[in-house]
Amino acid sequence: MEQVFDSRHSRRRLFTAAGAVALGAAAAPFAGDLPAAHAQSGSPVGWATQNGGTTGGSGGSTTTVSSASAFASAVSGDARKIVRVSGAIQLSGMVRVGSNTTIIGNSGAVFTSGGLTLRTVSNVIIQNMRFRGYSDDGINVEERSRNIWIDHNTFEAGNDGACDIKRESDFITVSWNRFDGTDKTCLLGHSDGHTADRGKLRVSYHHNYFNGTTQRTPRVRFAEPVHVYNNYYANVRSYCIATTMDAGVINEGNYFENCNRTVDIGQGSSGPGRIVSRNNHLVNSPAPTSRGSVSGVPYGFQLDTPSQVKSIVTGGAGAR
Repeated sequence: MEQVFDSRHSRRRLFTAAGAVALGAAAAPFAGDLPAAHAQSGSPVGWATQNGGTTGGSGGSTTTVSSASAFASAVSGDARKIVRVSGAIQLSGMVRVGSNTTIIGNSGAVFTSGGLTLRTVSNVIIQNMRFRGYSDDGINVEERSRNIWIDHNTFEAGNDGACDIKRESDFITVSWNRFDGTDKTCLLGHSDGHTADRGKLRVSYHHNYFNGTTQRTPRVRFAEPVHVYNNYYANVRSYCIATTMDAGVINEGNYFENCNRTVDIGQGSSGPGRIVSRNNHLVNSPAPTSRGSVSGVPYGFQLDTPSQVKSIVTGGAGAR
């Protein structure tokens, strides 16, 4: 049986549980009749547009690689560069990616065995890649990395996190990705003791397809505001979104289908966070909770009609 929170119900809940978020959303009014574009493009939406924006290697040289050694060499250093990946590349561990880099896969491009580390870098775009059987993380963003856009990738199961963001990283958009059967999917925040993450870890998650995942989509510590909108959650086995350690999350316009728990407030030994849940579409899934107030986002964005999110996201998410 389907349940839908219409906009009037959701806005009432918003003002009683979390009035602060309405002010931030006013810059981007609900535009449910206009589907968001889902083709790969040269510009992100969300937090990656802030702090000067995210352009990756635009304007730099383009290299096409098909081996692990050539890839590692091509993505090193901070000069502007576009690295195209061809075929399947077996990585040995985590490969460091330099600043001002665009990584884009040609059709069928895949990384196996290893993953990518973005550590103390800025202005990086990763598009159209598949991550399969990674021995550590698929993508690990950490140590004050800034202005990152992770877009139109497909993550299959690996050993640890599919796409983890931590240690004071900031201004990041994770969009139009597909996560198939991943467990520790999207960690946001290193640990309960890493209080330096307060005021950082500002991430937008939009138009992602969480397909048969277990948890952490995302699991948030300290960050505010984290914007989770227009994602499709299908057959999630444990929980979808967890807000912990006084994090502030905006959960809006998502489509939850056959999910065990839509929202956890607190998770494991981590204390509770805050969340505003509004305008979500539910199919055989419990209603998401709201708790406290959350700061609004400073950027403009367009919400797709929640009931249409399933068809929009399944038609556009993931690598091609």
